[in-house]
Amino acid sequence: MISVIIPVHNAENFIRDTIDCVRAQSYPDWELLLIEDGSTDHTMNVMENYLGELRDERIKLVKREIRSEEERSFGAARARNLGLSLAKGRYIAYLDADDYWTSDKLERELAFLREKQAGFVFTGYEFGDENAKGTGKVVRVPGTLNYRQALANTTIFTSTVMLDTEKIDRSLMEMPCIKSEDTASWWRILKTGVTAYGLNENLVVYRRAGKSLSSNKIEALRRIWNLYRRAAGLSVFASACHFVPWAYRAVRRRV
Repeated sequence: MISVIIPVHNAENFIRDTIDCVRAQSYPDWELLLIEDGSTDHTMNVMENYLGELRDERIKLVKREIRSEEERSFGAARARNLGLSLAKGRYIAYLDADDYWTSDKLERELAFLREKQAGFVFTGYEFGDENAKGTGKVVRVPGTLNYRQALANTTIFTSTVMLDTEKIDRSLMEMPCIKSEDTASWWRILKTGVTAYGLNENLVVYRRAGKSLSSNKIEALRRIWNLYRRAAGLSVFASACHFVPWAYRAVRRRV
């Protein structure tokens, strides 16, 4: 079974579509863990009402308890980790609450994972508008990425990732409570010697609706530099050597 984990925060306008894209998957053996993460809009009501209509036992709605400001910080990492602790499937797939999968995403990616006998796979994706309509800007991915390659190529997009818990320990999948927690997590896994295999097919739409953390270019530069210095523990020189090719590839993906 594939456990699909979605951290949900203020996604009232998107979450029904996101749930629908999971239910539309051609691969039927999945569970969906919706981790509600302190939304301040009507997201919780939207999900409760919609799930009441669907009555799909494969979908579980979990509200993350937030008892302090410290627990509120780095919500996406904490929500994904809670989902991971509850997941019953052998395979873990992540999906952000505003992104969208093609109907054959799980089927094709799982077949690819088994073909490569891999523990970590990811796919290509397409930038989309606020309605999740593809813009035609497709991100192609390399066939493989090891740790050193991944430091300069952060093309692994969270909503494209699938992991095999029989080949990668669940403790390695737990995301750290830092900015760009997903990238830091991929680096930690790859640093153990795991190779990530890229399926160069466009199976995901990355919705970019308004201003977001990843669309703030200055903040993105600061985050990746801090990852090199703190998460990877690289020197200033080594960080700069990886930062330049990363910036080049990041610009190419978005132009």
